[in-house]
Amino acid sequence: MPKRILHVVTNVGQYDDPSHPTGLWLSELTHAWDVFRRHGFEQTIVSPQGGASPLEPRSLRFPTYDRTAKVWRADPARMALLEHTASPDQIDSAEYDAISFTGGHAVMYDFPDSEGLQRITREIWERGGIVSSVCHGYCGLLNTTLSDGSLLVAGRRVTGFAWQEEVLARVDKLVPYNAEEAMKSRGARYEKATLPFVSHAVVDGNLVTGQNPGSAKETAEKVAALLEARPE
Repeated sequence: MPKRILHVVTNVGQYDDPSHPTGLWLSELTHAWDVFRRHGFEQTIVSPQGGASPLEPRSLRFPTYDRTAKVWRADPARMALLEHTASPDQIDSAEYDAISFTGGHAVMYDFPDSEGLQRITREIWERGGIVSSVCHGYCGLLNTTLSDGSLLVAGRRVTGFAWQEEVLARVDKLVPYNAEEAMKSRGARYEKATLPFVSHAVVDGNLVTGQNPGSAKETAEKVAALLEARPE
């Protein structure tokens, strides 16, 4: 039976300032999707509200708008997957081996407090499944608690988009909070690469996190390696 992956994408299309659009960072989904497809995994997309997931305009420019993103955007069937994402109440977590949170600054708004996503994440984690995030996707792990009331990320090694990268991307004045500091405040052992924007992924047991858009492929490969090491 093939392994099953649940991808999480945003429903938000703008910052607090409506003149600044945001959304899903497309290549973070497409890189992971391609890795999991090559491994023969089944894949589903969910979002906090269900329905459409807008694309981050900056993700549709060089250098992150690469072949995988262009192929996806040119495929009506794949774009339809982002127009009709599932909502959390439509998801039976028992059907999935891993949950993968994608990024884009938009997720800072709708991932952290989604009780539906928290439920799915907790259930997958406590069943021994894999929880994964890339870039700002780790905002989806900020407030997820386990059945004993503890935070999932407390005491665990985690990476995600660094504040230094926010500054270099010139969005530090737009983002609603400092995600790196928010993660540290939850007791996570945050770490990052020496240089900004290079691929960096961290594995701590069943928790797999990637730092930035360039880390999506490496992160997915680490998830796939963990899944394939498990008996059927």
